[in-house]
Amino acid sequence: MSLRKLCFFTMLAIIAFPSENEVRSAVLLPVQSKNAKELGAGKLLVASRGLTDPIFAKTVVLLVQYDDEGVVGLILNRRTDVPLSRVLEGVKAANHRSDPAYLGGPVETPGVFALLRSRAKPEGAQHIFGAVYLISTKALFEQTISARPDPRDFHVYLGYAGWTKNQLRKEVELGAWFIFPPGAETVFDSDPDSLWSRMIQKTDLKWAGSEPADAVTARTLMKKTGPSQSTDNSWYD
Repeated sequence: MSLRKLCFFTMLAIIAFPSENEVRSAVLLPVQSKNAKELGAGKLLVASRGLTDPIFAKTVVLLVQYDDEGVVGLILNRRTDVPLSRVLEGVKAANHRSDPAYLGGPVETPGVFALLRSRAKPEGAQHIFGAVYLISTKALFEQTISARPDPRDFHVYLGYAGWTKNQLRKEVELGAWFIFPPGAETVFDSDPDSLWSRMIQKTDLKWAGSEPADAVTARTLMKKTGPSQSTDNSWYD
């Protein structure tokens, strides 16, 4: 082989095959955090395998409020068989909506909330992240439903999950939750029944020989921190 050809194939190999460090950065860099300092509105919580509390086991939660008044989240992957036409009986525009409601959490289950993906901010809606907004008043529900939102961009939740800031931080420190960055595709995932299993697999991305992502169990979590509590906020008029 000529020197020119040898140089060509050497350059081709450098371009085609990334270095070991590049491979590790691209493939093995963890996409989640277990640092309670990363908590905030818009973040996603994924229950660890060790979290066996039946209320939150195998759940994915979107935090919609995180401040000194309390923490509020909506469980994203507990789809029910109840159509919106039954949930929103007082809203005329919802009479023919067959898309299902979700169980948002154990607190104030008669309360109704919604997440909407929209390019433009709906007047009166609370911005969560990106193009995702929280709807929590009857007037805004009526306005939004009347616009016939696509079920792929509009989910309704019964109740919510509530913590104090210290309580949730403690749960994270005990290994109950993984923290993921915001993602609209996760919030409006088309297969919520498998969402947790797909998300928890991402927590296995780690350096060879490092501590397993779920090494810290949360089996005794609820004995130490107590059940999640209401934030005493009114979310629905």
